[in-house]
Amino acid sequence: GFVHRGLEKLVETRDYNQFIYVAERICGICAFGHSYGYAETVERLMGVEVPERGQYLRVIWHELSRIHSHILWLGLAADAFGFESLFMHCWRLRERVLDIFEKTTGGRVIFSVVKVGGVVRDIDAAQMAEIIRVLEGIKQDYKQIMDAFLKDSSVMNRTVGVGYLSFEDATNLSMVGPFARASNVAYDVRSLGIGAYGTLSDFAPITDTQGDCYARMKVRALEV
Repeated sequence: GFVHRGLEKLVETRDYNQFIYVAERICGICAFGHSYGYAETVERLMGVEVPERGQYLRVIWHELSRIHSHILWLGLAADAFGFESLFMHCWRLRERVLDIFEKTTGGRVIFSVVKVGGVVRDIDAAQMAEIIRVLEGIKQDYKQIMDAFLKDSSVMNRTVGVGYLSFEDATNLSMVGPFARASNVAYDVRSLGIGAYGTLSDFAPITDTQGDCYARMKVRALEV
């Protein structure tokens, strides 16, 4: 009812390029993933081949989006179980990833860089060096934050054994993403080898067998 926005009906009144801007507004956290997935669907239907550089640029922005999404989720989890300082530390690191988006796309959440057939912006050598520098710079802070998530007794008291989802239930409910992998469902869409992912190293899904809130934090922490 109240969450229905009529996107399916809206696409009938837009051409295939215009709807990219609607698709990436389905979710602000994973906006790039929606525009990326939509563009690839149209490209397959139309037999459009994306240039190699465009494929790799998509992967770069998609992986940065994965990092920011996981850190955001972990921060919200910390907020949910009352660890406010941990929440703020997560979002402090996330801001540095959003800074990369702003410098390379012009946006911090909605990028509008995907188009059917490729992308509308490039990343030059200086920007790539800056991306590497920023990611290297947050490694130590990230490790300290993840130690709190995975080793702090107060966090474990609030997450271990909470919200258990068995492998069977996760499979029957067609769970995907970290929620599925936390219940030992070894599925990662990157392993399908779509686009530039097909030329990169194999992605071994990071899984856990506990199936609880702690496991869902753990798989996200280890995936970043």
